[in-house]
Formats: sequence, C-alpha cells, structure tokens
Amino acid sequence: MEYDCCGFFKAVSDPTRIQIMKLLTKTEMCVSDICTHFNMKQPSISHHLNILKNAQIVRSRKEGKEVFYSLNKVCISDCCSDFMGNFKEK
Repeated sequence: MEYDCCGFFKAVSDPTRIQIMKLLTKTEMCVSDICTHFNMKQPSISHHLNILKNAQIVRSRKEGKEVFYSLNKVCISDCCSDFMGNFKEK
C-alpha cells in the first residue's frame, strides 16, 4: 500500500494529534477514552481523529455504537523511511 507522505506530515504537525498517536501506541481506544486525556470536548477529539484517519495514520473499527481507533504503524514507518530516503547520500 502506498501512503501520502505529505498528508502524513500535515496530519502530524499538530501537538494534539501527536498526543493521540502516543496514546494509541499502547492500545486501541474509543473516543470517550481518548477524551479523558485531554481538556477538550468529544467533537474536537473526533475532528483530530478524522484527520489522522484520512491520512491513514489511524484505523477504526466499529463495535456496537463505539468506534475504536488503533495506530497504523506501517503508515508511520513507511512515510518516515521514505522521507529519510530523500536525504541519503548517493
């Protein structure tokens, strides 16, 4: 799968989204669980999650009424290594 690395870097340019990503490194979480770590309302967290999801940095799965989010580590690895590959000496 090919990832949009420019979209990746735009998505991770926000400190809140970086914090969300750090939370998701441990386990998948639903929006209400993520909200407990921030001084923000649920719609704001959902907005950040949507940006991360559109950049393929997080995945989501629905279980009943809850949506659970997990980190897509392959996307992160691919985009970071592609980026660093631009600076290797030839």
